[in-house]
Amino acid sequence: MRLWLSERERRPDPAPARADARKALLVGTVLWAIALVASLAFADALDSAGLGWVSTACWIALALGLVGLVVVQVLRRRGQSPDASDASDASGSSDASGSVPSDASGSPDASGSSDASGSVPSD
Repeated sequence: MRLWLSERERRPDPAPARADARKALLVGTVLWAIALVASLAFADALDSAGLGWVSTACWIALALGLVGLVVVQVLRRRGQSPDASDASDASGSSDASGSVPSDASGSPDASGSSDASGSVPSD
């Protein structure tokens, strides 16, 4: 097995998978809420078994899930989601072969696009 391939032997990177983080966060948060209800229902049994910390863990996970939902929604509204980058790809930030344009030195700039002079267009 070779660990290094020359640039001409290398296959292009696959397209990133589209995913909606809100769905995953929502499912996880709902499951933690169900676990919280169950841990509160069986609080006495959990305490006697030395597992009183389970309800605290459920509260913390529920809070983190809600914070995650808020963060993802804020980022989505600001246009920093993968859906927003698909729109920029459709506007021509990549050439016909699907590769990222590069500056005069042959390396892509930080934003992944450049004009003929090598400068990054402003938003």
